[in-house]
Amino acid sequence: MNPLGIILSGGPETVTSNTAQKVNLGLLNSGIPILGVCYGMQTSAKELGGKVSTSDIREFGHASISLSNKSVLFDGVDLNEDMLDVWMSHGDKVTTLPKDFEIIASSSNCTIAGFQNINQNIYGLQFHPEVTHTNQGEKILSNFIFKICGCSKNWSTSDIVESMVSNVKSQVKDEKVLLGLSGGVDSSVVAMLLHKAINKNLICIFVDHGLLRLGEVEEVMSTFEALNIDIRLVDASELFLSNLFGIIDPEKKRKIIGNTFIDVFESEAKKIQDIKWLAQGTIYPDVIESSSDNHNSSVIKSHHNVGGLPDRMNLKLLEPIRELFKDEVKKIGAALNTPSHILSRHPFPGPGLGIRIMGDINETRIGILQKADKIFIDELKKHNLYDSLSQAFVVYLPVKSVGVVGDERRYEDVLALRAVETVDFMTATWAHLPYEFIGKVSNRIVNELSSISRVVYDCTGKPPATIEWE
Repeated sequence: MNPLGIILSGGPETVTSNTAQKVNLGLLNSGIPILGVCYGMQTSAKELGGKVSTSDIREFGHASISLSNKSVLFDGVDLNEDMLDVWMSHGDKVTTLPKDFEIIASSSNCTIAGFQNINQNIYGLQFHPEVTHTNQGEKILSNFIFKICGCSKNWSTSDIVESMVSNVKSQVKDEKVLLGLSGGVDSSVVAMLLHKAINKNLICIFVDHGLLRLGEVEEVMSTFEALNIDIRLVDASELFLSNLFGIIDPEKKRKIIGNTFIDVFESEAKKIQDIKWLAQGTIYPDVIESSSDNHNSSVIKSHHNVGGLPDRMNLKLLEPIRELFKDEVKKIGAALNTPSHILSRHPFPGPGLGIRIMGDINETRIGILQKADKIFIDELKKHNLYDSLSQAFVVYLPVKSVGVVGDERRYEDVLALRAVETVDFMTATWAHLPYEFIGKVSNRIVNELSSISRVVYDCTGKPPATIEWE
């Protein structure tokens, strides 16, 4: 490969296990610039003779580090009162340095939060510079890539778009493609990309699974019909709801919804002659959270659009944005002239409200959640807060709570408001919405929906939580 540099990523395993993956010592002694991040740092340290131990205090989320022993990694990085805000996610830590290494960063719970050996060209960071919640993480990575590895940037968004269009054309040729279009950012950008590449050979299927937001069917259909994209509506709500009857386990819900989607697409594909491909809006975080291959990662939650297609479908799978993060997808979408109101929409999961209703799913709960979610989103837009958030929604909880309405006792259900800020959706912080605003939304929901007695606000980041509740 003759690489200019290598980044060893983080992962869910522990270096202290006998079965843990190891970095090859020959690689560490090659002289190729190496940056180990989290697990990558720990395995490098252990193989070079250092020591890794389980932390007394695990760090998940925000931490502050101080810098020591000048390092090129931190060139041009501005500190706030001699500290840098970073994002941690670890249960182990390096406790003894390998020979001839030096500390370059420390936190209150992790003395060796960064190390280096300039002569061997090896660097390690316990925190994650690649996530948006590490302040100036992009600068740190740029220093490694450009200053230490000597790489150069010779591409642009427009180059990537043209390359993607060219790749689709060479893959698909004159064959027809069926796309499962949800109206969300990911599948909408795929629709725009495929429309540019193959035009009339793209056929979009919009499945109404009965778990969509209020008014979403009409909005999606009118948007893509105006773009002259072939979009066809399939009402499969009764099928989805019957398949989900009595199911409360979130992984089972996701898999049932995913399998039902495939059944619906298979049925629709048979109605259209010469369909050879099924396209999906799979993005990289979907792949990461659904993967458990070779112990490289653990299954966080199964995404319905990850895992391939059953052999019986006899269709080839097309996933043109599979290697992109959400922020990159939006940049590609903008270059393809995707309507701004689509690109600015908060993400909506493929399983829809099915994974925002904890416990049993039924039409009554769906209707209540649709109305509550619309109240929340409408108020966010009215108060000019919507565009400052990355995602906001309401969750239906499987608990009841006592309330007082007038002089009467109300014993009804509980809803949770969720709002987060992120760029890549791999990490996220909970949004610090004004208390007065949260109170107003809560009052509206409880006053307008008689079957709800209480509203709570979720103040958990990712990690340790995921953005969606299921």
